Amino acid sequence: MSVAVVTDSTAYLPQELVDGYGIHVVPLYVVLAGRSGREGWDIGPGDVARVLAVRGQRVSTSRPTPGDFVAAYHRALEQGADHLVSIHLSAELSGTCEAARLAASQVGEHIVTVVDSRATAMGMGFAVLAAARTAATGADASTVAEVARTTAAATRTLFVVDTLEYLRRGGRIGSAAAILGSALAVKPVLHVQDGRVVPLEKVRTSTRALHRLVQRAVEAAGNDPVSIAVHHLAAPERAEVLARELRERLPGLRELHVSELGAAIGAHVGPGAVGVVVAPFWQDPDEDGTAEPEVS
Repeated sequence: MSVAVVTDSTAYLPQELVDGYGIHVVPLYVVLAGRSGREGWDIGPGDVARVLAVRGQRVSTSRPTPGDFVAAYHRALEQGADHLVSIHLSAELSGTCEAARLAASQVGEHIVTVVDSRATAMGMGFAVLAAARTAATGADASTVAEVARTTAAATRTLFVVDTLEYLRRGGRIGSAAAILGSALAVKPVLHVQDGRVVPLEKVRTSTRALHRLVQRAVEAAGNDPVSIAVHHLAAPERAEVLARELRERLPGLRELHVSELGAAIGAHVGPGAVGVVVAPFWQDPDEDGTAEPEVS
């Protein structure tokens, strides 16, 4: 059986990995400055950062349609797949997973397995990547789906935003918490828990917040082999500082990616946001684990 992996554009996987493992990506939609487009195709992170920098301008997002998923599923099947594992951002944050399930019911639920990652960005992306790597070993669909679930469940997503206002606007965090945080000039460290964005701790300065972000990531990783992603929106210098510190402090680091958040998630966190994703390193069951790490 040939298993293909499908995901959505909020995984923010490096393009070379998408191409290398034949991962099918279905884009979300972004509306800004009077126009609508597909995330990563028509509208990029630079577009959303520029619009959000203008006072009073807003950006909205919407899920792919079931028809978008049906088309993607048919393309994957036409390319030779027998079964599809479709992995998507948390149903607590978006209706994307529901759209995928509606499409699966049309194509055939015996053919398409939909997985709610209960995560987003590379918190989901590492689960997608582990699934694709498992599929490449010849594993069946149930094994591929289970690898995605267990990887996502074991992954930590931590991030810091310059302001909670964008999360409040999108309904991803409560108004009271956002107003209080702004009034007290608090820089919260947030994380994704049970599929939702929740505060982890509160600090007073951006410098302290970034320091705690690194500390939390180091604690989450321990000495185990890990994959790391550093995300940002319009903050490449901050991201590089985080990446450098993590390279120095993580003895088990096996894989590291630095990437800018796309428009769909960037619209909710705002310019200046940075995040770290800590995932268990996927190891081919046929290898002995002695291969050299690939850290970019």
